[in-house]
Amino acid sequence: MKIECKKINRTLLVKLYGEIDHHYTEDIRDKIDREFNKQVCNNIILDFEDVGFMDSSGIGMIIGRYKMTQEKNGKLYAFGLKDNAKRIFDISGLNKLIVCFTTKEEAIKSI
Repeated sequence: MKIECKKINRTLLVKLYGEIDHHYTEDIRDKIDREFNKQVCNNIILDFEDVGFMDSSGIGMIIGRYKMTQEKNGKLYAFGLKDNAKRIFDISGLNKLIVCFTTKEEAIKSI
């Protein structure tokens, strides 16, 4: 799993690659939290364009980042969800907490 973080104004854009499963969720969480606090952000955009698979362990990681943004009066957004991740979002109800977009441009414009 590879993660790239980039700050856009007060928003952390997180590019995720590979699989989000129990092997990687702790590393993903730690890197996002570290960058979010270091960069002094209040929003997060998760880029799922290069995520091939996500299991239920990703739900907890995402909800934790959602709560973190809420504590700073921010929001959590996502875009580029493929079938597997989209299904997890729909079944778990994440799509009711997190605004999902098709493209990065749509997500950035909404902030």
